[in-house]
Amino acid sequence: MNPTLIISILVGLIIILLFVGAPVKLMRFIGQSMIKVGIGVLLLFFINIIGGSFGLHIPINLFTVIVSGFLGLFGIVSLAAIQLFIFP
Repeated sequence: MNPTLIISILVGLIIILLFVGAPVKLMRFIGQSMIKVGIGVLLLFFINIIGGSFGLHIPINLFTVIVSGFLGLFGIVSLAAIQLFIFP
C-alpha cells in the first residue's frame, strides 16, 4: 500500500475520534495492554542479558512478549522452563 494512503487514513481516523469521542473502556484496555507488552519486552531483554551467562536465551517475538507481559513472572519462568527442558 501507498504510505500516503495509510497516513491519510490514520489522520482521518484521528479526526473522527476527536469529533465523536473514543470509548473510554476500550482506550483504557488498549493502553494497559501496551504497557504490559512493554514490560514484557523489558523483562525478556533483561532475562536474556542475565541468562546469557547460563546458556538461557528466550527469543523476543510477539508470542513470548504477550506471555511474559500478561502472565508476568510466572510467564517468564514458564518460557525459561520450556526453553531449558523442551528445546535443549
